[in-house]
Amino acid sequence: MNETEQLIATPSDSTGAVAAPSSSFDPRVDLAAAVELAGRTLAAVRPGQYDAPTPCEEFDVRRLASHLVAVVRRISVIGRGEDPFSVPSFADEIADGDWAAAWEPGAREVAQVWADPAILGRQLRLPIGVLPGVAAAVVYTHELTVHTWDLARATGQSPDWDPALIERVIGVVRGALPAETRGGRIPFAEVVPVDADAPAIDRLVAWAGRRP
Repeated sequence: MNETEQLIATPSDSTGAVAAPSSSFDPRVDLAAAVELAGRTLAAVRPGQYDAPTPCEEFDVRRLASHLVAVVRRISVIGRGEDPFSVPSFADEIADGDWAAAWEPGAREVAQVWADPAILGRQLRLPIGVLPGVAAAVVYTHELTVHTWDLARATGQSPDWDPALIERVIGVVRGALPAETRGGRIPFAEVVPVDADAPAIDRLVAWAGRRP
């Protein structure tokens, strides 16, 4: 189970439901934007950076790139209502430097699978259990955004973050992931203090235990 899936398993209210953005906004828009930005960031990685460490301590750039490709594949499998564990957590069969080429068909498949608005009301199987599509979209928008930041920081990139998108994700994350009792069931580092008026991306990753 990866850290974002563990996050969403932490109840945010007495029913155990995960808060999602207002029904007036379609979270597939944010998911598509997160997929696109992750792909651009992945495509800009240079060969000399593959062994570089990332803020996600268990991953170097090579391992993180492999994981991101696996994530985009899993998003499609989940959207089709299939077994998420049919997709390994890492795309180990991809040769160094071929991750961006593998990302493109994965991103196209996500767009196709998630094109039907009815997906938001379907019950989808994630590694942590069954969630409605609306919540699944937010889960993976968060995961892609945080790991895109990890990759960008490790490779010296400055992505064009969408503050409104990130604020929507923050609204979910802060309700689902408490600042206290990190570790164990909540495999995040302690919240890193940042100014209240810090950029949205800094506040998001700091809440996930990263140091902006």
